[in-house]
Amino acid sequence: MKKTMEYRGYNAKIEYSDTDNCFWGEILYINDEVSFEGQSIIELKIAFKEAVDDYIETCTQIGKEPEKPFKGSFNVRISSELHKKAAIKAASEGLSLNQIVEKAIKSLVRN
Repeated sequence: MKKTMEYRGYNAKIEYSDTDNCFWGEILYINDEVSFEGQSIIELKIAFKEAVDDYIETCTQIGKEPEKPFKGSFNVRISSELHKKAAIKAASEGLSLNQIVEKAIKSLVRN
């Protein structure tokens, strides 16, 4: 079973509650807490879309910019030795450290 959904650039993780006998989800990668639920997959998909649309609309109404889940930058913490090796590799290929990290990630997550 796929455990995530995507709509309008927002992703949600999906869970099933045996106690409540329903599916529920929450939007990932934003600081605001947005959740939704449904008794079936169809209901869950509808509730997810409504939750995203409502989140964006509410932010607009209160004058807040809706958070974007991915901005294209993040911090990476690695050992100093790996950092050194990556920097040397980047320099030897005429690339920036950011470019070498992007290249490595692309090779890992090819679709």
